[in-house]
Amino acid sequence: MKFILIAFACLAGLVVLGLIVMAVALPKMVGARRLAQEMAAVHAITTLNTAETQYYSQFGHYAAVLQELGPGGSALIDTALASGEKGGFRFELQSTPTGYTIRAAPIEFGTSGTHTYYCDQSMAIRQHSGSEPAGENDPPLGQP
Repeated sequence: MKFILIAFACLAGLVVLGLIVMAVALPKMVGARRLAQEMAAVHAITTLNTAETQYYSQFGHYAAVLQELGPGGSALIDTALASGEKGGFRFELQSTPTGYTIRAAPIEFGTSGTHTYYCDQSMAIRQHSGSEPAGENDPPLGQP
C-alpha cells in the first residue's frame, strides 16, 4: 500500500512538472512559429515581386491579379500563393496606373502574425505593427 502511495505521489509530481514545462515552453513555441510565418510572408512578397518583373518582361504590363501569375496563367508562382492564402497570411495583388501593389495580412491576427505588409513595383517591403493594413507611408523592413 505504501508503495502505491509513493508511486502515485511521484506520478502526480511528474504531471505537475510537465505542466510547468509546457506553460513555459508553449508561448515561446507559438512566438517562434508566428515569426517563421511572418518571415515566410516576406519571402512570398519577394517571390511576387520577381514574378511581376518576369510577367512584365513577357507581356509588357504587370499582372493585375494573383491568378495571372499562377499555374492557370503564366505559372510564375505556386497554386497556394496564387489562391491568395499561404502560410497563415492572406495576399492581395492590385494593379495601379503606375504598376501594382501587394498587401499581406495574417489570416488570424495575433496567431499567424502581428504585422501587415505592403509593397509596390519599387520592391520596398513596408511593415506595419498592428492589424491595420500596411501602406506606402509605413517604414521599410529593417527600419523602426
